[in-house]
Amino acid sequence: MYQKIQFPRKEEYPEYAEMYMQWVKKDDSLLTQLETSLKNSLSVVDSLTNEQLDFKYAPDKWTIKEVLVHIIDDERIYGYRAMCFARNDKTELPGFEQDDYIVYSDTSQRTIATIMEEYRAVRNATIALFNGFSQKALLQIGKANRNHTSVRALGYHILGHELHHMNMIQNIYLKSY
Repeated sequence: MYQKIQFPRKEEYPEYAEMYMQWVKKDDSLLTQLETSLKNSLSVVDSLTNEQLDFKYAPDKWTIKEVLVHIIDDERIYGYRAMCFARNDKTELPGFEQDDYIVYSDTSQRTIATIMEEYRAVRNATIALFNGFSQKALLQIGKANRNHTSVRALGYHILGHELHHMNMIQNIYLKSY
């Protein structure tokens, strides 16, 4: 059974995160939503061909496989930030350049099976991490990339970020294929 993690107040996350927060259900359990979104993402990816996974809808865009690796990278980074803030680490954490991460990810050399194995492992670790936080820890505030955010807001960011990108895969990538 998962603990209930309340949706954060607007002042608990930076303005740019609103684009991700709009995707989540505010009155439902964060951890249940993370579990459900993993199942839904796996189902979508399982239905795709290798040609679709390597598809870019524009020359300067990522492939679907690269989007999936980006979701994993982002979740790892935001999970690390949450752990640091929950443990009251006052160190300001750096931002990251997502485009550089993709360039050096060697995604084209990976199979979808290894990508999705990593996806599952990271998501299960995220759920376990957030389920282990106390209510006090969930309210801790830290600073990353010059923005203040709470631990619970980072969890909802992880979820909303995935939902945003899966929506793009289904409604932009696949409709352009």
